[in-house]
Amino acid sequence: MISYLKSHPENFEEAIRLAISDKQPYSWWAAWLLWSCMENNDQRIKRYIKKIINTLTTHNDNQRRELFIILQKMELNDEDDGKLFDVCVDVWKKNNKKASVRYNAFKLCVKIAKNHPDLFNDILFLTQQHYIDSLSVGVQKSILKMIGECKQLSTK
Repeated sequence: MISYLKSHPENFEEAIRLAISDKQPYSWWAAWLLWSCMENNDQRIKRYIKKIINTLTTHNDNQRRELFIILQKMELNDEDDGKLFDVCVDVWKKNNKKASVRYNAFKLCVKIAKNHPDLFNDILFLTQQHYIDSLSVGVQKSILKMIGECKQLSTK
């Protein structure tokens, strides 16, 4: 699928539209395919950023995780950063969500906070023990590493 999409770039927009629709399991697969084929800050995705962010609250966790990964690879404006941060915080706080979805939501929170250092205190608040207890040891280790980076950046 990756090879096909790379050799048929004319179908990339169709894959984007499918990735933000709710036609399971194809939408989830299309989102996975996109981040596997896209470049960082891919111009073909830029005009869909608001739609992607708006769909994050309505789609299933598998698709949401893949859309989070797409957004991790994009540069967003301040307005999109704010809206996305709120969505990611909501996902992160739900301990019943899949760890991979929560982890990618947290990664986006940290990425956004690096552009908006006033959010570092929010990030530290979100790493209270009850938020990370349900995660695997490996994911906890990654989260703690990101927290360390945030602490270093917040003191600069």
